[in-house]
Amino acid sequence: MSIRVGIMGYGNLGRGIECALKQNADMELVAVFTRRDPSSVKILTEGVGVYHVDEAPNMKDKIDVLIMCGGSATDLPKQTKEYAKYFNVVDSFDTHAKIPEHFAAVDEAAQASGKVAMISVGWDPGMFSLNRLYANAILPNGSDYTFWGKGVSQGHSDAIRRVEGVANGKQYTVPVEEALERVRSGENPELSTRDKHTRECYVVAKEGADKAKIEAEIKNMPNYFADYNTSVTFITEEELQRDHSGIPHGGFVIRSGKTGWNEENNHIIEYSLKLDSNPEFTASVIVAYARAAYRMYKEGQKGCKTVFDVAPAYLSPVSAEELRAHLL
Repeated sequence: MSIRVGIMGYGNLGRGIECALKQNADMELVAVFTRRDPSSVKILTEGVGVYHVDEAPNMKDKIDVLIMCGGSATDLPKQTKEYAKYFNVVDSFDTHAKIPEHFAAVDEAAQASGKVAMISVGWDPGMFSLNRLYANAILPNGSDYTFWGKGVSQGHSDAIRRVEGVANGKQYTVPVEEALERVRSGENPELSTRDKHTRECYVVAKEGADKAKIEAEIKNMPNYFADYNTSVTFITEEELQRDHSGIPHGGFVIRSGKTGWNEENNHIIEYSLKLDSNPEFTASVIVAYARAAYRMYKEGQKGCKTVFDVAPAYLSPVSAEELRAHLL
């Protein structure tokens, strides 16, 4: 019997979820919910209904797991705790500093409903988080380093587009190679924000806009660019669409640690990702954790969970016997 999946919200991540479900024979998309006019939303999967979000609670008996595809950082804190009253849910909430607050609110709702709510699933937080935990447990005497990119930062790209005089733009986060090599060598350097990453901005200016003013505003924008070495390159809309239409991303999690009675031996644990499509990879992670959420629910578990609470075997469609025979 397939795990019946619903999607709450439909954009790049929602389309990625559809693609991921197509590759998982034990899971089936049964409904998509949107705040827009449902008739205006065209999904990839034939024969699946698109409904307004207000109809979702009425379908709680037809959906095993609802995947939350909130369109902004402010959507999920509201939506996940609300729909955890009716469904097992999975979200990709990624504001690291606010995860404890989000966990507490969602846990209260899921404990009351008896559902499993999986939050902050993706690659960071998510896969990177797991690798930080494993590496810390194995090398307790050491230092953590996380590098992002080269890849498109959607939040920073949005910030560029909000600058007066900007018609369009795309921003890339780029690791500083020298810093990466210092970490990989076992040096255990202390690195500032500016030491670890640069920001590359490609900007389409409106006709007649003051480019010098745009560049200065971007480079001095607090919380986004002021703490980084930032470049601003002005290009045409045609160049942007031709050369920067994708959503690639990736990065590295590195733990540099020492062992030995006199700490004489150095060790490096490194996990890396190179992604052609950030939303499609994130969707693939979410679908695996949707399977885990449903299995945990069927075992009688409830409440809010994170990737730290999920045994790896719950993620795989393969039986425990096959996992031991082929992957262990």
